[in-house]
Amino acid sequence: MAEICILQLGKENWNKLYQLPSNVRLDHVECLTKPPEKPYDICFLDREPLEKEIEILHREIKAYTLFITDKIYERDTGLTDRTKWLCKCKKAKCIPSEDVQDFLRQEAGYYYPQPYGEKFALQDIEIAHGFSGKIRWNGNYSVTLEGDFGKDFRQAVCWRYNILLPRGQSLDLWIEYRKNKNVNIIIRIVSYVRRGIAQISNQWEFNEEDLENVIQIQGGETDDVLFVSLSARGQGALEVIALHSRYSRGKHGYFLPGGERYVSSEREEAFCYFDPGDLKPPLNVYFSGYKTKEGFEGYYMMKGMESPFLLLSEPRLEGGGFYMGTPEYERLFVDMIKKYMKELGFNSEQVILSGLSMGTFGAMYYACDIRPHAVIVGKPLASIGNVAANEKYLRPGGFPTALDVLCHQCGSLDESAVEKLNKKFWVKFDAADWGNSKFIVSYMLEDDYDTNAYHMLLSHLKSEGVQIFGKGIHGRHNDNTNAIVNWFVTQYKKTLREDFGRKLED
Repeated sequence: MAEICILQLGKENWNKLYQLPSNVRLDHVECLTKPPEKPYDICFLDREPLEKEIEILHREIKAYTLFITDKIYERDTGLTDRTKWLCKCKKAKCIPSEDVQDFLRQEAGYYYPQPYGEKFALQDIEIAHGFSGKIRWNGNYSVTLEGDFGKDFRQAVCWRYNILLPRGQSLDLWIEYRKNKNVNIIIRIVSYVRRGIAQISNQWEFNEEDLENVIQIQGGETDDVLFVSLSARGQGALEVIALHSRYSRGKHGYFLPGGERYVSSEREEAFCYFDPGDLKPPLNVYFSGYKTKEGFEGYYMMKGMESPFLLLSEPRLEGGGFYMGTPEYERLFVDMIKKYMKELGFNSEQVILSGLSMGTFGAMYYACDIRPHAVIVGKPLASIGNVAANEKYLRPGGFPTALDVLCHQCGSLDESAVEKLNKKFWVKFDAADWGNSKFIVSYMLEDDYDTNAYHMLLSHLKSEGVQIFGKGIHGRHNDNTNAIVNWFVTQYKKTLREDFGRKLED
């Protein structure tokens, strides 16, 4: 059970007023004179902060973790303008004093410091021995079972490895699947005491209506493990795609407090996290790169830019699917960006899209919809069909996920599919007017993923007024990531200084 650290600013010490759970530590200060020596997971304001305290709180406290009590927001004089600004920057919430005890007991545990999420590998799926129909493995993407599952629910598949459920922790489970309407499914979960011998501590069963939402499993008084299986009945086809397991934030977000989750009609997920920063331009949008551990990438890097930022992430395939999908799925990312542009009151010239490796595709692809001030990318990948084709001769076994992306997007691995996937990017890219944009690109000179990405960008950027800055570094795609990231961050800060008047040190 993770320890939750709370900072409480006010006259009364809450350690003497409230009962704290065993994993919650509360530090009370009457006056905040210097930055805290350690990060806090939650901050409560029980009085109006002073100007110097506002500066410290804005710099040190994470968005969505600031709470103000009714001693402040119900005063006759109301909140000062600076406190209102702080609350807006931190997405602060109001909490009545009579609700504090319940919050500390029931909700504080969801503000643990380290998020965790994983997707179970396809090879971890075990087909039930009793199933006699057809079985088709679709690369590393899914497995399809077709046949007669019987009139009663019987186990169709299970996951070989159990899921750890730490004491007091909650888990979010999400299952990606497709099926014929003549097939019905249920999910069965059995919880075992981790250090016991087949000692069952709990059991759950979820039908298709339950599966429309994330399944939340609450941990108990012991460290447990979960066994997950899928049972089916009826006749037809059932495609099992993925099982995702994440530490739950309850009603407070996904991965990070305030993290948002979106899902398409095909059960494909997309995530975003917005930090208002200081509410001044630009909005820095960062697309996560390839990552098998689910969650957001680049939080501290983007927070260090001292501007509003938006993190985007997606957990499909192994490590991500390059943010491509159906028109419905792709619209999710455009809507996320435009939603926070509108909230901040920014136009497209006050937006920067950015990413590294897999994230570069998202940044450049959705820049076609946003037309941002700048696109800042490192190790660009644009012709994803070529990335997959290079797996055969140039990079055998180096990045097989590209083959799954090609098959998932185009239904084939042949040359026509390669060309089709390449065109998906370039047709959209060529239709955009880049006259008000600049591209800042660091690339590997001997890149073995998309070998000509930078030169292709040069040849396709034909809009009058477009600017492009490039830096080549010797090596293959993953040979010198540190040099790429260093140049990426340096150019990011340079753009913020020169184009937006921000005072940042390299």
